Amino acid sequence: MLKNFQYLVEQAKTRGTVTVSVAAAQDREVLEALKAAYDLGLVKAILVGDEAAIRPLAAEIGLPADVRIVNETDLDKAALTAASLVRNGEAQILMKGLINSSNFLRGALNAECGLRSGRQLSHFVGFEVPGEEKLIFHTDGGMNVAPGLAEKKQILTNALEALKAMGVDKPNVAALTANEQVNPKIPATVDADGLVQAVKAGEIPECVIEGPIALDVALSTEAAKHKGIKSEISGKVDIFLVPNIESGNVLGKSLVFYGKAKIAGVILGATHPIVMTSRSDTAEAKTNSIAMACCLVKR
Repeated sequence: MLKNFQYLVEQAKTRGTVTVSVAAAQDREVLEALKAAYDLGLVKAILVGDEAAIRPLAAEIGLPADVRIVNETDLDKAALTAASLVRNGEAQILMKGLINSSNFLRGALNAECGLRSGRQLSHFVGFEVPGEEKLIFHTDGGMNVAPGLAEKKQILTNALEALKAMGVDKPNVAALTANEQVNPKIPATVDADGLVQAVKAGEIPECVIEGPIALDVALSTEAAKHKGIKSEISGKVDIFLVPNIESGNVLGKSLVFYGKAKIAGVILGATHPIVMTSRSDTAEAKTNSIAMACCLVKR
């Protein structure tokens, strides 16, 4: 069981040091996160971007004096260069710095030097919620806007493979909707049922999945009992698969800002883990994201 982010960090430490390639690394909080990851023994870094801006920041923050810096002042070229360093094996994780997300992803997915795998990309987020006994994970509230069933199958597969890499072999999955009834007028309920059937058919890695299922039932055995619903996963969910980007975004930010949850997120489905955190994320959240990515590096 992944109890908290400290547990995840300790697990990442056992995997050995990996190298992070940062696109447009002239970002204070990104460099602070890297310094924390350096101090934990998780990573080394290649910093791609404006060397004149990066070098004094890196020195002020305390990164090693010999940290590798690749000077590239053009942001789009910095993204391409950072991605190519991962593709050619000089680094194992790609990370976004001070660059717009769409520009970063264009570089990350460039056909010639990017990290395309042919799979659906998806955003995978972990939360350490005060009072909860383990980390919980959401997908996909940050990448796919309105995925259909085919896309959700790939999104769920990405998430299950990620959790397996972190030591969770048979996760409990809630395919979230507004209620527990399959209703053709509510496409998310039809998709949720389709995911359940896909798991039964062996199209998706092993897990215990229920859907359609509302958030209250997924979270509370009392709510399930009150509604007369028999559930194997109620109160024990590992992955919450959200129906669309709006619901995932609102749910995740509610946990952070109202619930005071700690957070970590990565993009899955590329050839290598991609760390693309929000500008509003703290250095701690970025460090947690790096630790998660370290656990997902294929060795």
